[in-house]
Amino acid sequence: MKKEKEELFLSEYERKEILRGRIYRVLPVVAILLLIGLWMLASSGENTQFPSPGAVWARYMKMVERPIRDLGLFGHIWASLQRVFIALAFAWAIGISFGILIGWNKKANALFGPIFTAFRAVPPLAWVPLVTMWFGTGEFPKILIVFVGALMPVVVNTQAGISNVLKEYLDIGTIFNANRRQMLFEIAIPSALDAIFAGIRNSTSAGWMVVLAAEMLGGKSGVGFLIVRGMDSGDYPLCLLSMISIGVVGYLLAILIQFLERIVCPWTVKKSV
Repeated sequence: MKKEKEELFLSEYERKEILRGRIYRVLPVVAILLLIGLWMLASSGENTQFPSPGAVWARYMKMVERPIRDLGLFGHIWASLQRVFIALAFAWAIGISFGILIGWNKKANALFGPIFTAFRAVPPLAWVPLVTMWFGTGEFPKILIVFVGALMPVVVNTQAGISNVLKEYLDIGTIFNANRRQMLFEIAIPSALDAIFAGIRNSTSAGWMVVLAAEMLGGKSGVGFLIVRGMDSGDYPLCLLSMISIGVVGYLLAILIQFLERIVCPWTVKKSV
């Protein structure tokens, strides 16, 4: 009798889990439909200049037939992504290394910590005038600005992860006669992977936002350039098309980073469920 009740309880629990999973799959679709409904409502007024979904689609088809500066929408998206990927590669390599250094070595933290804290308070776009003055308005200045914006989240999260490694883990390493290098690479860094990937996620979104701003301040390609082009010419469907592209690409980048995180440290996914 008790066993039958347990089986009944488990089957009911499983049914609830299946129902909950279906609800979670449906809710994003509902949110998108509501957003589209609000969009249609905002563009249906008599004197409104807000572009309708049909106008945005027509602008996309026009861009397919007549590319802007010989690049279609996907070409401009790829131009922005190239800048982001190059900047992120350097930001992750330097940021993780520097974060480990100041998180693990107290002398290095005392030496570099105050300087980093001061520079961290400066917004990435505040560097635009200096970078433009030094390097002009080519590709390198844009990548450099994205690098600055993407560097800070990686350093901060890596330092926090290394600094907050549980003392019990280090004590176990001491018991097994691990040297300082082994304790860093075999205990501290694996324990801090959660925090490091949090910094990678934040730096990716920050880099994507900063590159758009950098392109808006001066560029001949990229999604930010398309927004400026639309603003200057009163082409509001182009502006909205670019904004939609920004959101979709940002979402896909977040999925990509989550996929990488599942491969490198799958326990973080189980912990967040």
